[in-house]
Amino acid sequence: MVGFLTKVAGVGLIGLAGFWLISAPARPSMAVYDGLTGDAKAGEAVFWAAGCASCHAAADAEKDAQLVLQGGQAFPSAFGTFIAPNISPDPVQGIGGWSLPEFAMAVTQGVGRNGEHLYPALPYAAYNKMAPQDVANLWAFIQTLPASATPSQPHQVGFPFNIRRSLGVWKRMFVKNDWVVQGDLTPEQTRGRYIAEALAHCGECHSPRNALGGIKRDNWLAGAPNPDGKGRVPNITPAKLSWSEDEIVEYLTSGFTPEYDSVGGHMVHVVENMARLPESDRRAVAAYLKLVAPQPN
Repeated sequence: MVGFLTKVAGVGLIGLAGFWLISAPARPSMAVYDGLTGDAKAGEAVFWAAGCASCHAAADAEKDAQLVLQGGQAFPSAFGTFIAPNISPDPVQGIGGWSLPEFAMAVTQGVGRNGEHLYPALPYAAYNKMAPQDVANLWAFIQTLPASATPSQPHQVGFPFNIRRSLGVWKRMFVKNDWVVQGDLTPEQTRGRYIAEALAHCGECHSPRNALGGIKRDNWLAGAPNPDGKGRVPNITPAKLSWSEDEIVEYLTSGFTPEYDSVGGHMVHVVENMARLPESDRRAVAAYLKLVAPQPN
């Protein structure tokens, strides 16, 4: 009996060691950022395209107040409620004391300054495809914004999802570095893919997820239940979104649909962000959406 228990304990220890090894936060070299100088003016466009203010400003912020990235917005999900942190330039409560490589590690790899896994409420599964220069430009722009001393609030996540180490396994299973839409794309379509799949992270909301929260890439942009359990995020593949490219551009500019309806919900922020970009970027997104594989769901 003692020998049997010893073997069981040994197998358990080996399993635990294996889990500890494969769940460790990956920390790839950030050498590409050494000596890289960001352009704050160019970073403003990245800031709006990536929707930073939509999540990290106060929930009721409008106009210039959206540039105070004090955090605090709550994002309910099946795994708990995630609270957006303060990412203002405050050196204590925000990220003003971070370096560019530390910022890049968080944004593109989901690894915090102290080496901890970050929850994928931060869409690093999309941001991991950002060009290093855009990351540097975004960092430079954020440094120009007002600092806030508002402390970040803890996430409201219970067991077992509060075990951050398990996110290492989740990342290995579901975080991909390749593009969903492949093929010989035109420069406009390539730009649209970059905006939609990386910066604007459209798939994070518009694609269905499995029971573990991984995006079903085979059903890209096919629509999904709202994370808060109220309603659905629509299918925006050509199977359901029959608008012309001009109509898509108009929607992303004014928020008005061809049916004379207007944008609502969280998409209000998305349209406000897209409207700040050059029209050529909105046209690129429209061209990209026509390339997505139709999904009848």
